[in-house]
Amino acid sequence: MKLDVIALDGKKAGSVDLSDEIFGLEPRADLLQRMVRWQLAARQAGTHKSKRRSEIRATGAKMFKQKGTGRARHGARSAPQFRGGGKAFGPLVRSHAHELPKKVRLLALKHALSSKAKSEALIVVDSASLDAPKTKALAEKFGKLGLTSALIVDGSEIENNFRLASRNLVTIDVLPIQGINVYDILRRDKLVLTKAAVEALEERFK
Repeated sequence: MKLDVIALDGKKAGSVDLSDEIFGLEPRADLLQRMVRWQLAARQAGTHKSKRRSEIRATGAKMFKQKGTGRARHGARSAPQFRGGGKAFGPLVRSHAHELPKKVRLLALKHALSSKAKSEALIVVDSASLDAPKTKALAEKFGKLGLTSALIVDGSEIENNFRLASRNLVTIDVLPIQGINVYDILRRDKLVLTKAAVEALEERFK
């Protein structure tokens, strides 16, 4: 697959050949769903907690006599039906993470990249760098390129001026190649890869 390379100012800067094994697959929604679910589950804090009966400090004395009152035979104030009692099946502190094979995770990333390429939402730029860390200037460049919601992936390191200028743009995410992931690719309308990022991806999937 051949794609034009553009500069941040909108001018054409050559072309690049994209591997069909990475960018030319037929996207599978089931793989993408499994991957996003795995990512969000691992991110979930799981710090919710309520007290069970054994954790409630309440009298253990029998509340009223066993017979003659017409009421149930209660023997503890910590029962769930009483105000201040323990929760019967309340949440516990736990991890929501689950297993997903590494091969499935790598395949899902390929399908996420392919889905952007198929929907013509993939842009390759020659580099992501600025002369000065000016958010306004970068926003104007993005406006010319039609980038209102985008994930920008650079090489192993993000150029400092570009990083500083982009961090105030709430609908623009910038990641190094090590941080590329399916959820962030799918949550933005456009995927912007630098030439360094394309080379790193092809090296990763060799």
